[in-house]
Amino acid sequence: MKYHHALSSAFIGVSILLLQPQVANALSSQQVGEIAQEITVLIEGTDKKDNGSGIIIKKEGNTYTVLTAAHVVGKAKEYEIVTPDNQRYQLDYSKVKKLPNQIDLAVVTFSSNQNYQVAKVGNPDKAKIGTKVYVAGFPKQTASRKFSSINFPPPGQITANANQAVDGGYTLVYSVTTLPGMSGGPLLNEQGELIGIHGRGEAATLDDVTYDEINPQVAVVKSNNNLAISIYTFLRQAKVVDVDLGISAPLLQVAQALTAEDYFLKGVDKYKKKDYQGAIQDLTQAIKLNPKYAIAYNNRGVARSELKDYQEAINDFNQALKINPKLAEAHGGRGDARSNLKDYQGAIDDYNQALKINPKLAEAYLNRGTVRGRNLHDYQGAINDFNQALKINPKLAEAYGNRGAAHSELKDYQEAINDFNQALKINPKLAKVYYNRGGARSELKDYQGAISDYTQALRINSKYANAYNSRGFTRAKLKDYQGAINDFNQALKINPKYADAYYRRGAVRGNLKDYQGAINDFNQVIKIDPKYAHAYSNRGVARYELKDYQGAIQDYTQAIKINPKYANAYYNRGVARYELKDYQGAIQDYTQVIKIHPKYAYGYNNRGNARRELKDYQGAIQDYTQVIKIHPKLAQAYYRRGFVRGKFKDYQGAINDLNIAANLFQKKGDTENYQKTLKLIEKVQNLQKGSSKK
Repeated sequence: MKYHHALSSAFIGVSILLLQPQVANALSSQQVGEIAQEITVLIEGTDKKDNGSGIIIKKEGNTYTVLTAAHVVGKAKEYEIVTPDNQRYQLDYSKVKKLPNQIDLAVVTFSSNQNYQVAKVGNPDKAKIGTKVYVAGFPKQTASRKFSSINFPPPGQITANANQAVDGGYTLVYSVTTLPGMSGGPLLNEQGELIGIHGRGEAATLDDVTYDEINPQVAVVKSNNNLAISIYTFLRQAKVVDVDLGISAPLLQVAQALTAEDYFLKGVDKYKKKDYQGAIQDLTQAIKLNPKYAIAYNNRGVARSELKDYQEAINDFNQALKINPKLAEAHGGRGDARSNLKDYQGAIDDYNQALKINPKLAEAYLNRGTVRGRNLHDYQGAINDFNQALKINPKLAEAYGNRGAAHSELKDYQEAINDFNQALKINPKLAKVYYNRGGARSELKDYQGAISDYTQALRINSKYANAYNSRGFTRAKLKDYQGAINDFNQALKINPKYADAYYRRGAVRGNLKDYQGAINDFNQVIKIDPKYAHAYSNRGVARYELKDYQGAIQDYTQAIKINPKYANAYYNRGVARYELKDYQGAIQDYTQVIKIHPKYAYGYNNRGNARRELKDYQGAIQDYTQVIKIHPKLAQAYYRRGFVRGKFKDYQGAINDLNIAANLFQKKGDTENYQKTLKLIEKVQNLQKGSSKK
C-alpha cells in the first residue's frame, strides 16, 4: 500500500519522513509488509561479496537519502543501491556520511527520476515491552543462495527499550527471526512506521553437528535477541551529518539510574560478545528491578546453558514460564537444557509445548527431531520432524543435515546424500555436513568421493580431528596406508586422547606388519578407554603375529570379558590355543563362535581341524560337512573332509571329496593345490587297493 502526503508550499519538491503524533489503528501484517517492500532497499557491493539493507527516508528533487547501519557500508569500495523496482543505482562512497560518537548509522544517497516511497516515522518511546514489531531486509547472498526479494519474517515483540545505549547506539531489543544481510533495514511498529534501524541479530542458522559425533546436536531455540538503534537517536544527530529532515526528536532525558530494561540490554550485548557470566550478572539486576521480567529469566537461562549450568538454566526457564506460560522460547530453552541432562522425554515434552504455542516454530521441530534421532534412535520420528521444519522453513540447512543423518542411520545412504547436498547448497560452510556426506559415500564404497568430502570439511575447519580420522580410515580402505597414518597423526595432534585414532593407526600398522608399533597404539587406546574391547582383540592379533600366543590369549580373554558376544575374539583365541596345541580349548572357543554366528563357516572349519587333531574324525567330518552346506564351492572343505575320511578308512568317500576339491581348485586356477590334491587322491587310491587285497 502506497501513501501520498500533501506538503505545504514551502516544501514543494521535497518529501521527508513524517513524525506521526497520533496513535493509528494497527495494520495487518500484510499491510505492514507492503510498506516495508516500498521503503526498503538493498545495498550491495559490486563485487557481490557484501550486502545489507537500507531505508528511504527523504526525497529532494531527484535525490533520495537512505539511512542504514554504518557497518553495512563499512568498507571503502563500490556499492549499488537496488530499489523496490529492481533498478540499480551507483552509490558515491565519497558522499557516505557516518554518524559521530561511533553510532552505527550512516546515510547514503542516490539519484533517480523514479518515484519511491519515503518512510514514515513513529514514536519509539511508545514501544513498550510486548509491543508488536516487524523487521525487513535483504538476507546475505551466497554462491548457492540468491535472494531476489525482501525478507519479511513474522512479527516479534519488544523485549527492552533502554534509556542507556550499548556500543553502537543500540537501545531497542526485540524478538524477530532475522538473517545476516538484514542489517540497516527498518524496525516498524504496527502502523508501519519507522521506529528503529535493525543492526544486530541472532542469525537464523545453527551450527552443524550430528548423531554420535557425526550427526547434528540440538539446535538451540534461544531468545532470538535483535538490536536496533532508535530513530530518535538518528534525528538527534541528523544535522551533524548535514541531513535536514525538518523534524526533530524529543529532548533526551537526563541520565537517571539504570532501569531493568537498561540492564537487560546490557545483558543481551554481553551475551552477543560471549561474556556469559557478565550477561548473567546484568540479567540478574534486571530481574531484581522487575521480578516479572519473563524474557530476562529466559535469557539468563540461555546464558547459563552456554556455561553448561543446565540445572540453574532450567530453574530460570521455569520462572519465565510461571510468569508467561506462553513463552515458546522458554519451553525451547528448557528442552535444550533437559536434553543436555539426558532427560530426553522431558526435552520432547518441552518442544511439544513450544509447538502448541507456536506451530510455525521450525527450530522446535528441528530440536525435537534431533533428540528423537540422536538420543532415542527413533529415526523415522526424527525424519518426520525434520520434514515439518522444512515445510515451515525450506532454507533451514540444519534440518536437511539432520534428516540426512537420520537416513544414514536407516542405511538409506543415497537419500542421506541428497539431503546433505541440499544442506550444502544453502550453506556451503557446514563442515560437519561434508563430514557426514563423506560417511555416507564411504558406506556406498565411493571412497574417493568420501575423501574429497573429508578434505573439504578440513578446509573449512583445519582442527576437525574426526575428519582426519575418517579420511585416514578411508585411505586405509584404498590401501594408502602411509596417507592413512599421516591423517591419524594429525587427528592425534589435535586430540591426544583420541582413542579411535590410536586404534585405527594401530590397525594400519598391523597391516604394514609393524606389529610392535601396532601394540604401542593399542596400549594407548586401552589407557584412554580400558573398556575398548576391539583394542584388546587387535592387540592380541599383533601379539599372535609376534608368536606371543599366551599374551594374545590374555588379550582375547579380556575382550571377551568386556563383550561376551564378541565372536572374533573367541575365534582368534581358538586360533592361538590351537597353536599351543590346546585343542580342547580351541574347540570350546569355536563352539562359542558357532553359537553366536551359526552360519560362520570358518568356525566349523577350525573346529573340525581341532577335532581332527584329537582324532575325533567323525566330529571333524560333521564340521566339514557344515562348512560345505554353507559354502558348497569351498574346495578346502572338500579336501579336508576327504583327508579325514581317508583317516577314517572311508576311502571311496575320501576319493569322491578329493575329486570335487581337485575340480574346484582347477577351475580357480589354483595349480599348487590342484596338484597336491591329485597326489592325495593317488595315495588314497593306493590305500583303497591295499585294503581290498586283505
